[in-house]
Amino acid sequence: MSWCWFYLPLHLLTAACLCHSIKAPTSSLQQSFKSNLFNFYHSLILADGKETTVHLLKDIPKRYYFVLEEGRALAPFSITVTPCDVPIEWSILVHKASASLLGKVAQGDHDTEDVSNAQKATSFVSTIFNYKGNSVETYMGMSSHSALYMLEFLSTERDTHITVYLTTDTTSGHLYPELPLDPRLDVVGIGHTTVTLTWKHSPSVLQHRENIQYCLLVNEKHNYKSLCAAETAIRSSGMKLPATLALSLSPYLLEPQQVMILSNSEMSIINRASSGEVRQICMGTKNTYTVPNLSPSTQYYFDVFVVNLLTNASAAYTGTFARTLEEPEPKVMELKDGKVVQVVLDGKKQKFHTLQYQAGHKKVQFTFQLCRGQVRVHITKNGKTVASENILGLRYLSLKGKLLDTYLVQLRSTEESNSSVKVQVSSQFNKPLFPLLPESLKIKSFSKLRTCNSVTVAWLGTQEQSKYCVYKKRIEEDQVWTELRSTDRCSGPESRHKSEKVLCKYFYDVNLQRAVTTETIKGLDAGTLYLFDVYLIGPSGIPVRYHSKVVKTRKKC
Repeated sequence: MSWCWFYLPLHLLTAACLCHSIKAPTSSLQQSFKSNLFNFYHSLILADGKETTVHLLKDIPKRYYFVLEEGRALAPFSITVTPCDVPIEWSILVHKASASLLGKVAQGDHDTEDVSNAQKATSFVSTIFNYKGNSVETYMGMSSHSALYMLEFLSTERDTHITVYLTTDTTSGHLYPELPLDPRLDVVGIGHTTVTLTWKHSPSVLQHRENIQYCLLVNEKHNYKSLCAAETAIRSSGMKLPATLALSLSPYLLEPQQVMILSNSEMSIINRASSGEVRQICMGTKNTYTVPNLSPSTQYYFDVFVVNLLTNASAAYTGTFARTLEEPEPKVMELKDGKVVQVVLDGKKQKFHTLQYQAGHKKVQFTFQLCRGQVRVHITKNGKTVASENILGLRYLSLKGKLLDTYLVQLRSTEESNSSVKVQVSSQFNKPLFPLLPESLKIKSFSKLRTCNSVTVAWLGTQEQSKYCVYKKRIEEDQVWTELRSTDRCSGPESRHKSEKVLCKYFYDVNLQRAVTTETIKGLDAGTLYLFDVYLIGPSGIPVRYHSKVVKTRKKC
């Protein structure tokens, strides 16, 4: 019968398995060895100095073993096990046997009494470590060439995976970055939308600053005891991730539900799913960070990981949590019937305006003129939503109402940059402050009528006698986007330089199909870009600006 003695040192193990066919020992000795070594026989070799990912099936144990290299009597070793999902059970068992017993068996010595006595005296299996939980645990011990170690892992909740790191080399540093003696996160500041955290530096950062960085994980569910656990939780929530959380800044393609933000040498990745949002922020070697853009009155959980950029291995600080402050009651401004107000929004805060309807009419008209950026308006009447939309250009909203109805107008910018809008509420439909508008506010230019020193433009008018003023401005190619983007569409001719004025004229037509006017603007330079604007000024004096038009004169005529 062929035997492979798994408690042999590695240099003998291979030879015993491949090269020797030994006569079987007596039945009683054979059964004794089988009972002691069955688990080792069904194990895998655990690599030294390399992190191993182990996949576990529910209620099915998995075993790995290792032995000391030849020629080393005693040597320190450490084993680090990182659960990546649910709590697991794991143990370290050691099997020790004397060289004399191994020699007798390997040589086919059948002196039952001698072998049995030697076995009883020098061969035994014992458990030296046992743990159950989901924390990252490290065992440190001394190994012997006459001992074989087995690790047994078991998950009783569900299928999962873990990582295992074994090393017998204590002189060349650690795979995992080191944590400070006090690995806690401290919350040093809490605001309505921010939380400021600080933590003690990792010794690894102080020694290998160029290869180490801190990464922060923010979520609303709970703390994570390892980066592996965080990655697993994000995947299980329906988010697709690359092989790691990309905390090492390795380039990869983001999924549709991921947003990457790079600013001030920091990288933020926001993973969005139906179950919430997980934010990953890597900030280099700074050990103080203010987390921005949080929601007021919300509890957040914070975890900091120190990451080795060369190996992608990480160590977790002890996580913490904090609740942002409640948002203060918004300041509500009162709207007055018929009066126009201009509201400037900074991209973060919302602004509120209220009106208690005092007129006897059954309708009230809200007018919004977008001046800059992007603005969303939300209107409630007596606490119920009656309108909610984005404002484009000039927008009239006619709403039903009655005496003492209370309207609340909520305005916010949909951009990070500043936005502004003019607002008017009126119960007098027969006296509008804003002028009557044509069907379109576009300015048209005629390519066939364009020359080296003139441009012909046209625009629509209305059935109401109104004043139209035309302005021009010479611009460069790289200024087009800036000019169109930064234009204040609520400003009137008074904001323009006198040299830019072309003309002002009155115009109207009862027949809207004929309410079109053209103007040929002369005295221009050849091959030059010009920005043309038309202002419509009604009886109340409030201007409405047409959409700017950029036209280039011909270079050669």
